[in-house]
Amino acid sequence: MKKFFRILLWVIIGLVFIGTFVFLYLNSKEEVTQYENVTPEIATLERSTVLTGKIQPRDEINIKPQISGIISEVMVEAGDMVKEGDVIAKIKVIPEASSLSSAQSRVESAKISLEDAERKYERNKSLYEKQIISREEFETSQTSYRMAQRELETALDGFRIVKEGVSSLNASESNTLVRSTITGLVLDVPVKVGTSVIQANTFNDGTTIATVADMTNLIFKGNVDETEVGLLSPGMPMEITIGSMPDIHPTAVLEFISPKGSDASGANTFEIKAALTVDSDVNLRAGYSANGKVLLARAENVLTVPEGVIEFSGDSTFVYVLTDKEKSEYMRTPVETGMTDGLKIEIKAGIDTASVIRGLEIHN
Repeated sequence: MKKFFRILLWVIIGLVFIGTFVFLYLNSKEEVTQYENVTPEIATLERSTVLTGKIQPRDEINIKPQISGIISEVMVEAGDMVKEGDVIAKIKVIPEASSLSSAQSRVESAKISLEDAERKYERNKSLYEKQIISREEFETSQTSYRMAQRELETALDGFRIVKEGVSSLNASESNTLVRSTITGLVLDVPVKVGTSVIQANTFNDGTTIATVADMTNLIFKGNVDETEVGLLSPGMPMEITIGSMPDIHPTAVLEFISPKGSDASGANTFEIKAALTVDSDVNLRAGYSANGKVLLARAENVLTVPEGVIEFSGDSTFVYVLTDKEKSEYMRTPVETGMTDGLKIEIKAGIDTASVIRGLEIHN
């Protein structure tokens, strides 16, 4: 039994010795690094950026009342087309007690003045027919009588305006009729019958009765990062991709870049707007999420190599050109680079299409 363990021990020692020898031998061999070679090629490079934003109408108007009151009738709903001047709602005026009392007092005073003027007119008319008073006195009383009639009409109209918000002289143009100020599509009607509304004033923006937009004049409104805003300029073409309509690709022209940035989620961005060109048979809705692709630079038919083969050293750039295929020897060669699209980079000088460039290392 002891002899067996002694033999086993010598076997283990022998295996450890052989393994150590093989390990040292393999590590002593010189490792040959192999590379995947690439050849420069002629290509067209494009550098672009993608902006996120939404489709919005250029003119989106909030229609507000010119008088305070309660909505008595709503004439439209979201999705309806309206023309400029169309009535979209009616307002019932709730008169203020003091204003109503003042208007009523004016009516009573006008009635008393009219009765007095009428009596004087009738009396002077009789005296004038009997040639007791002059024509001038008669005409003066006649004028006073007509003015008193007019004052009563005005007082009654003022009372009606305070009470009902409607003038008998221009009922069709009454402030109780809320009209659309533009021709377009009704996007939203946030009120309903019975809703209290107030007119816009110095202290309040007023109640929005409806939102109307011209959907034939759309824009793409988005944001661009501060690192790329300097590369944009008005007049640049854009290609729009709409998330909910992937088959529709309207074109656009950049027309506005905000001169002031805004801090959104820790990133400084600038608002941009682009005018959309949409086919008449395409039905776009306000608020669609969209992306705008802007071509920042383009280089046609230029010598290019994969950007990964370039060695950057300070302001200089280099590539390794194959000099001996058998020995896999390369020479570090300075090159002049141009624009890049993130994958390929333009080579302006230093190599040509006949050059073979060292690429990525091959791991066996």
